[in-house]
Amino acid sequence: MTKENLSSYLPFFSDSRLLEALTKEGKIMNIKSGEAIIEPGQFIKMVPILLSGSLKVLRLDEEGKELLLYYIDPGETCALSLTCCSSYRPSEIRAVAEEDSVLLSVPVDQHEKWTEEFKQWKNYVTDSYRIKFQELLKTLDAVAFKRMDERLMRYLVTKMKQLKTNELYTTHQEIANELGTSREVVSRLLKQLEKKKWIELGRNVIYIRDDFEELISKFN
Repeated sequence: MTKENLSSYLPFFSDSRLLEALTKEGKIMNIKSGEAIIEPGQFIKMVPILLSGSLKVLRLDEEGKELLLYYIDPGETCALSLTCCSSYRPSEIRAVAEEDSVLLSVPVDQHEKWTEEFKQWKNYVTDSYRIKFQELLKTLDAVAFKRMDERLMRYLVTKMKQLKTNELYTTHQEIANELGTSREVVSRLLKQLEKKKWIELGRNVIYIRDDFEELISKFN
């Protein structure tokens, strides 16, 4: 990928020297939907910068149950992977492609070097920590203070925005895994939303009304 092409994906980097370094040292990776790029226990040797597609970051408990922490949008990186690679600790999270995605893999040693050398890179890393920490707090607040029906509706809104579609191809079990609950609970709550005619359930697909977010804002 040329410096010019990379700049179109990462327009917030205006430093030509940084863009040249990213082009030279970074490696383009094509990730298929459902493919994991980070697993718990792995030592992270790269900083992933998402160029297109979407990733989800999950936390697993000892029984293998998952909890969705946050999403990574194009132009963003994973703050938790930055923490692990900077402290040379194994990963405690799982990062999975929500759809076919393209990312730029930056070697850890370059990340550390660039933090000292490029102000824009340092700011990018700092902003990544801040933004994702705020999202983590929202996740914690939802788990601690919100009812499961509220969490499910917010989950559907987030998915719609993330994938830019009103048709979510997923299973009730997958939703339950990401919300840290049971499939039975998710199925029951989805049926309630279908009775309200806010959604329509198909085989491994959920059709969501265009005004769904407005409806749930009135519900809350």
